[in-house]
Amino acid sequence: MSKTVTAPVICQVCKKPKSPHSGMIAELIRPSLLEFIKKKLPDLDDKGFICFDDLGEFRKDYIKEVLEDEIGELSVLDQEVIESLEQHEILSSDIEKQFEKKLTFGERLSDRIAEFGGSWKFLITFGAVIVVWIGVNAVLLATRAFDPYPFILLNLILSCLAAVQAPVIMMSQNRAESRDRLRAENDYKVNLKAELEIRHLHEKIDHLLRRQYNRLFEIQQIQVELLEEISRQKK
Repeated sequence: MSKTVTAPVICQVCKKPKSPHSGMIAELIRPSLLEFIKKKLPDLDDKGFICFDDLGEFRKDYIKEVLEDEIGELSVLDQEVIESLEQHEILSSDIEKQFEKKLTFGERLSDRIAEFGGSWKFLITFGAVIVVWIGVNAVLLATRAFDPYPFILLNLILSCLAAVQAPVIMMSQNRAESRDRLRAENDYKVNLKAELEIRHLHEKIDHLLRRQYNRLFEIQQIQVELLEEISRQKK
């Protein structure tokens, strides 16, 4: 079975021969982007060919200009979104897995301790230990108690436990805050990219609809002219 070979076309921007499938005709580009390209290339022909590589560069510069007009100076996150639009990359990712891979053994241990220290299992267990401690020293070992009333040793243990537990919980909370910040940054990038893509699709669909309406109008005019010609011939 013979394969049809398509002749290469010359890109108006890079002036290199490209496959017809690796670009598009200028007039098919959405109007706002085409207007931006014409500002950079005044001699651009609407019937000419532009490869996707050059079109991606123009689209990147156009989005950068739009964002600068709307939100001012671009942040690092905005730059990442613009780069992903050019490279057609996926921004959404599992922040939880990426964050867990970077944790050290000490950080994992502190998370486990903080998780256990904030559970009902810890409260019930620790409460039972305190009750047994007081009961043993106040009743069973009243004459030979290792920690008689007012339970100074117990107070010392409780103070040491609070002094150790508080920094551990704070370390775990700091990592949770870092995880939430990374998740918020990722959500911002995904939402910004989705908004830009939706805007691009709206403009492209409107442009295609206008072209379709124009073609239908031309076809309708041709039909009317044919009908008028047929009616004159019958007369």
